[in-house]
Amino acid sequence: MSEKPDVRQKESKAADLFARLSLTQLTLIVLVVIFLWQWFDAHRIIAEMRGELAKKIAEMDGIARANSLLIAQNQDTVRAMSVRVSTLEAYYDQAQNQRTALETLYNNLSISRDETALADVEQLLLIAGQQLQLSGNVKAALIAMEGADARLQRMNRPAFNILRKAIELDMDRLRALPIVDVSGINQKINAMLLSVDDLPLVDRHRPSENATEQKSAPVASHTVLQRWTDAIWLEIRQLVRIENTGLKQIALLPPSQEFFLRENLKMHLVSARLALLSRDEESFRQELKTAQIWLSRYFDVKSEEGARMLMELKKLSTASINIDMPDISGSLQAVRSYRLSHDQSAQPRKAAQ
Repeated sequence: MSEKPDVRQKESKAADLFARLSLTQLTLIVLVVIFLWQWFDAHRIIAEMRGELAKKIAEMDGIARANSLLIAQNQDTVRAMSVRVSTLEAYYDQAQNQRTALETLYNNLSISRDETALADVEQLLLIAGQQLQLSGNVKAALIAMEGADARLQRMNRPAFNILRKAIELDMDRLRALPIVDVSGINQKINAMLLSVDDLPLVDRHRPSENATEQKSAPVASHTVLQRWTDAIWLEIRQLVRIENTGLKQIALLPPSQEFFLRENLKMHLVSARLALLSRDEESFRQELKTAQIWLSRYFDVKSEEGARMLMELKKLSTASINIDMPDISGSLQAVRSYRLSHDQSAQPRKAAQ
């Protein structure tokens, strides 16, 4: 019988203890319990995120190895392009040496005025043909052919009218070709190369100001406790913010791989520029398409810099840089035939003298 009074005394003490607690103290106890529960739940979520991050880093290592292979392939392509450029330079030097040798030969032999003019015209037509065959430079070929026509015009010989008609016919074929702004396209590619380092990555994306939740003003009719509770609840709701980026999957890159990513994008732009200079339209379009894929996958195309570069790549990928060059050897053959007939007719006169 003595135990029952003791139990009743303990229950009465607990009831007195709860009765002494105010509403504010009960609210604080509940908030402390909620805080402890969120703290343990946050630690659990952080542990899961660490595991996922470790998996992503392992995947990025594999991508980095693949990128190294791509960089090696691109370096081989650049070396091949360098060999082709060296070959073009050798052809150009050879043409310059031929011109110098011809000029020296003409001066040493002291040939007649007509022969000198025809030699100059033939050399200019040779330069025009080489400009078309080696570099596809229509503008330089037209300048050389216009110089040849002006040289014949200054001679003011009716016998040269046939040659001038042949040269004019070839110039009309060149003027009918579409104009390719190689220098303008090259300048745009150079500008994009300079802006690659300033492009923001897609995993560095931050929500815009319009996406952030505005804090609501406290209601005047609420009590101090209710306004304080509403403020705490608003802060708790803003701990997690969800935004739709429009991407199915965002590639998370460690800082050490960011440099290689940008350099790889630069490599594709450099390869496109080399393809432009060599008039390789297929390679030019393929490199620009690959650059667009890399830009859309790893960089923030919603930013101002990313959107501008993506628009420039799309415009350049539609440009046509390959032109079917016409045959302008007719004027050169006409000049050579005239020189041959002129030399054959001059030999009997010299023998008679």
